[in-house]
Amino acid sequence: MSEKKNRSGHLVVTIGAGPAGTYGVRKLTEAGHEVVILNRDIKPGGLVEYGIYFNKHKLKEGVRKQFRQILVDEQIHYVGHLKVGAKADVTLDEIREIFNPSATVIAAGAQGTKALGIPGDSATGVYHAKDLVYHYNGLPEFTRRDFRIGERVAIIGVGNVMVDIAHWLVHEKKIGEVIAVARRGPSQRAYTDVEIQSVAANIDQVDLQSELERIRPSLEAVGEDLETVTRELTRHCGVRSKEGESPSRMVFRFLSSPSEVVVDENGCVKALRVENTTLVQRGDSVAARGTGTFTDIPCDTVVFAIGDRVDEDLGIPCIGNEYVRNPHPDPVNPGDEAYQVYDPQANQVCQGLFVIGWSRSASDGVVGKAKLDGERGMAVVNRYLHNVSPGSADGLDEKLARLQALLSSRGVVTVAYGDVQRLEAAEREVAQSKGLEFFKYMTDEEMLAAIGQPD
Repeated sequence: MSEKKNRSGHLVVTIGAGPAGTYGVRKLTEAGHEVVILNRDIKPGGLVEYGIYFNKHKLKEGVRKQFRQILVDEQIHYVGHLKVGAKADVTLDEIREIFNPSATVIAAGAQGTKALGIPGDSATGVYHAKDLVYHYNGLPEFTRRDFRIGERVAIIGVGNVMVDIAHWLVHEKKIGEVIAVARRGPSQRAYTDVEIQSVAANIDQVDLQSELERIRPSLEAVGEDLETVTRELTRHCGVRSKEGESPSRMVFRFLSSPSEVVVDENGCVKALRVENTTLVQRGDSVAARGTGTFTDIPCDTVVFAIGDRVDEDLGIPCIGNEYVRNPHPDPVNPGDEAYQVYDPQANQVCQGLFVIGWSRSASDGVVGKAKLDGERGMAVVNRYLHNVSPGSADGLDEKLARLQALLSSRGVVTVAYGDVQRLEAAEREVAQSKGLEFFKYMTDEEMLAAIGQPD
């Protein structure tokens, strides 16, 4: 049996149990701190559970096993099915008043929605990629939403999220045409070779060659060779998806900056209007410059796959797409300021308040990067706690009871990690009985019923 860790006397409250939060809290317990994790969902996992494409069972399960090893630590107190925010189950101020922790860490991801703000972007048939990802990954609330997908879907963005949405449209919905719309050129695409293989066989190579010929002058103007670009874009087109064939056709529209979602007389999408752009060299990078001419791309559905923003209702200072971080270099530990929340109105650091993962830098990387950022951020927290008097962990059971009393008065039902373990056991049993590789309940009601909790 391993030697029992020394207790520091510090309590840290962490909001969110995704990769950054879960991997990160291990650094806190190793330092002897008590940790309360408050998670919006019943299950921990965040991006792993509800962001990675749903059929990647082995990848998901591999990370889940690591999370299980972390979350069974007796110094971690998991409270799931609890939304924190100004318009949620409990406010951040209430949490900090109840627990009076030595530090509070925001690891809630990027739950806000980023938009281009173009005319028609709220029309019927316009969606945001995050919502669709949550829908097909079975995140309760989103499973019930009615996403009406047409036959010609324009996806704005050319990153891995675009590929995931295309993957779903091609192999699950089997729509007629997927149109990936990029403001810049093919060499500025952000998706990886690994991900594009899921839909590469569906790329219309004749249309692609025509599209590349259309933009040839712009490519050559910045020193890009058409033949090289073509080889890179088509290198995986002969790879057949493990999910079989699909009649869906995938095309690209490069040098196309969305300017308006064009709607019909019923308010439904009929086209995506784009400004034609050209490539210009700016230092070591290539940028897009508008030409003042426009083209309509016929479609009946538009999906924004342009990243996300933080939840501005959580209760900490927010500017643009992110929470405000300390702009002044830390004089003792340079770099630590990147994790410290800053109050721009008071012109000072919010003492004991930190951000990690996508809450620190929205939509930046996936599981591996979130893990690394969570661990780095918690190292910053540990350094901060060296100079804070201990004692916040005293009376933790009473503090947890006080929280539950408040939530019960509001009709909020939460779950502990033991409940999560029972839920996972119930899902494994269903999967085995049905001969499935994996099974999970899609609604909170089903999950709560499976663990014997009232809704």
